Amino acid sequence: MSIDKVREYFRAFGVEDRILEFDVSSATVELAARALACEPAHIAKSLSFKIDERTILIIAAGDAKVDNKKYKAFFGAKAKMLTPDEVTARIGHAVGGVCPFGINDGVEVYLDTSMKRFEYMYPAAGSSNSAIKLSIPELEKYAAAREWIDVCKIPE
Repeated sequence: MSIDKVREYFRAFGVEDRILEFDVSSATVELAARALACEPAHIAKSLSFKIDERTILIIAAGDAKVDNKKYKAFFGAKAKMLTPDEVTARIGHAVGGVCPFGINDGVEVYLDTSMKRFEYMYPAAGSSNSAIKLSIPELEKYAAAREWIDVCKIPE
């Protein structure tokens, strides 16, 4: 199970006990915000893309949307999302539980600057009913991201 992979991943940092599991689904930004009683913007959503054989995982604030012009300017290709089957195969977590922890080798993880306006975020933890509260520096550390990028727009 993916949550077990994530728990094992966090065990190396001694924070596996911070994973939250819910009796309700947290598979979407809205459901996760409801389960956590927080604003949707504080949910760290995972956006999965492909560029030929490359697998791109962008972690962004829950209220952010990909800006296609910014995406193309940064990656040099049009944004093409993975299908649910491709998400599971390429990333190692199913849709609803995708996160940058305990993922398959070769996935390129990026953090979008839309999250930098907050002190903490809630990314999923490998299942459709889990999350973990992380400060921005913790998210940066545990996500093992390549870099911070600006490819999303946030509502005004």
